[in-house]
Amino acid sequence: MKKIAIRLIGAVLILSSLAIAWAGMELYRFKQTPLNVSEAGHLITVKPGSNLNRIAHELEARGVIDSALYFRLWSRWLDQATAIHAGEYELTPGMLPLALLENMVNGKVIQYSLTIIEGWSFKQLMAALSQHEKIRTTLQGLNNEEIMARLGYEGQHPEGRFLPDTYHFPAGTSDANFLKRAYEAMAQRLAAEWQQREENLPLKTPYEALILASIIEKETAVASERAEIAGVFVRRLQRNMRLQTDPTVIYGMGDAFDGNIRRRDLRRDTPYNTYTRKGLPPTPIAMPSGEAIHAALHPKPGSSLYFVAKGDGSHYFSGTIDEHNRAVRRYQLNKSR
Repeated sequence: MKKIAIRLIGAVLILSSLAIAWAGMELYRFKQTPLNVSEAGHLITVKPGSNLNRIAHELEARGVIDSALYFRLWSRWLDQATAIHAGEYELTPGMLPLALLENMVNGKVIQYSLTIIEGWSFKQLMAALSQHEKIRTTLQGLNNEEIMARLGYEGQHPEGRFLPDTYHFPAGTSDANFLKRAYEAMAQRLAAEWQQREENLPLKTPYEALILASIIEKETAVASERAEIAGVFVRRLQRNMRLQTDPTVIYGMGDAFDGNIRRRDLRRDTPYNTYTRKGLPPTPIAMPSGEAIHAALHPKPGSSLYFVAKGDGSHYFSGTIDEHNRAVRRYQLNKSR
């Protein structure tokens, strides 16, 4: 009986060893087997509160992995079972199971993007946010004052407050969080530029620099002209001359602007009409780029006080009203004299 018992124990040990060896080989095979993903790739969404069991079973049900059990065992072996981040993950051909696990542990979710275009109005920015399929809308139906209060900037006008740039974010980012990020980026850029400003500018605060920068942004699409246009406006402010810039009139017209400015529009007084009022308008009229802010605080020296569009995107600059009138006749009225 003793010999039989010993043989049985030996057989059990052998079988156990074989089972362990087989399991080890299976785990190693699983680890080294790429995910079953087509050339087009695959997308998996880990919802907030999802646990590893649910994720593993979903991967198995979709045929991405052949064993939810092995996926869970590896995650527990690596002590990563409770470190999964919610979000969207991209599965690519050739990706191994542990690479996916590592991405979920490190929160390497798919990043989407939205670019705030230089010269956009706040209205255009809000429209872009509402139309982006990966941004969660939370501010819809609120007016500008309510939006700024919701963001934590109560009493501030939103125009010009958000830095034009390309921002990357995971799916589900709220419009409020996106705006806070762009607001902070603008605040930091404006503060840095203000610290390095030229001396003796007719600008008392960073906000006035932001207002001037927004006008510069709307006046030219030629980057090399920004500082020269800034010089014109700075000299006009120093001499107490009206800025007389069309973009401010257009902004003051709001939805009444139909694409054309008429003489009566230039005469119709609004807080933004720089033909009827001296100084800067009360707020920015667009989102200025960092380069426009830099130009406003580093205007090009010179004597020009006027400029007129040449029709090719650039401008002709003049130092006297007579020269300016000749330029207007040449470039705007198509008269040689």
